[in-house]
Amino acid sequence: MKIIIFGGSGFIGKHLTSYFVKKGNEVVLVSRSERQSQDPLVSYLTWNELQENIGPLEGADAFINLTGETINQYWTPKAKTRILESRINSTKSVAQFVQKLKHKPSVVINSSAIGIYGTSDSNEFDETSPLSNNDFLARIVNEWEGAADSMKPYSRLVKLRLGVVLGTDGGALPKMLLPYKLFVGGKIGSGKQWLSWIHIEDLVRLIEFCIINEKIKGSMNATAPTPVTNNEFGHAIASIMERPHFFTVPSLILRVMLGEMSQMVLNGQKVLPNKAIDSRFTFTYPTIDVALRDLL
Repeated sequence: MKIIIFGGSGFIGKHLTSYFVKKGNEVVLVSRSERQSQDPLVSYLTWNELQENIGPLEGADAFINLTGETINQYWTPKAKTRILESRINSTKSVAQFVQKLKHKPSVVINSSAIGIYGTSDSNEFDETSPLSNNDFLARIVNEWEGAADSMKPYSRLVKLRLGVVLGTDGGALPKMLLPYKLFVGGKIGSGKQWLSWIHIEDLVRLIEFCIINEKIKGSMNATAPTPVTNNEFGHAIASIMERPHFFTVPSLILRVMLGEMSQMVLNGQKVLPNKAIDSRFTFTYPTIDVALRDLL
């Protein structure tokens, strides 16, 4: 296969590239800056180059769009604008490429986020659940998916709603481990907020699964089948690392330190990957204990 990854230089993109190349696939990475490849199966393009010539995208079997500025920053009005525009504008550009190509990719995997469901300590969400528009994250994802929908007439579109992706070389986990390494681990706020997560290896395999299975389209939750609360997650880390889990970070302190961004850690949602399960995808790391033992 020939696979184009937009925004492929980050944590998820690096794992995808390694996985697909090991299977003998050609991978083209699209990023802002020019880079040189040392692997004959990997090549690089810049967004500017594609604005002038989309020819290198011809013959692609799949597009994977991972672009978007990190949300792990203080949410000033300017930061909010950058976070939103980075997702909307890049997705619109990918859609324009698809529309202009003579030979369309069979499938487009467009990254999204489970934040589209809103937050709750009691409700469960799957792909059939109503969507929220009540907070910043939900509004971003709604507009993000709306921009991706313009590709539906041309290619099979999968809107992959990511949970917290766990890996030791990127993502949120290294920051989550730090308090336990310093022997000051514990719950955040009430500890009752849900964490819907997925092991990086399962995410990569799920993306491949979505590419191969032609019946899969529309929304797809990329989360493990067993979400955990913040307190349960902390206990699992503490047990594996043999560290204490008794400190509590008060909600007020986080709100003062992080502002509106504190909702990312103080609120959560229990999201289930029912579509993946119904499609017979098998998780290698279905529970948090199994996932963390592999990673740690």
